[in-house]
Amino acid sequence: MFDKYMICEDGFRNVEEGGQVVGFAFGARLPYYRGLGLSMVEEIAVAVDGQAYPREAIRFSVRGRSWTLDEMEAEYEDRWNFGEVAEIRVLTPGGLASGAHTVELAERLRISYLPFEPTTRDAKTLIIA
Repeated sequence: MFDKYMICEDGFRNVEEGGQVVGFAFGARLPYYRGLGLSMVEEIAVAVDGQAYPREAIRFSVRGRSWTLDEMEAEYEDRWNFGEVAEIRVLTPGGLASGAHTVELAERLRISYLPFEPTTRDAKTLIIA
């Protein structure tokens, strides 16, 4: 697994919609050596500075399409390819303060030939300008 490459060091930012900061986003990679169908991504968990965000606040985007984690469970046509950077967006009013933050990401994947669902984790200190 490629867990130390899960969180991308570029692109950490607050997200604005309609002139309001609605959350933050960062790039993430799949920590598996092959691509997976989106329905096989069982869970994506995000914590910043020790604060975990609820599943309902997380959005996953790749190649111009976005899903909630619940929607991904039934997405059988699209994939997350090895090396491809997806955007993980967390909806939280006001986003994050400027400065350094410790970002933690955990991904639980369903791999067809494994009798368990591995969860891989990465943590990096990223800066919002």
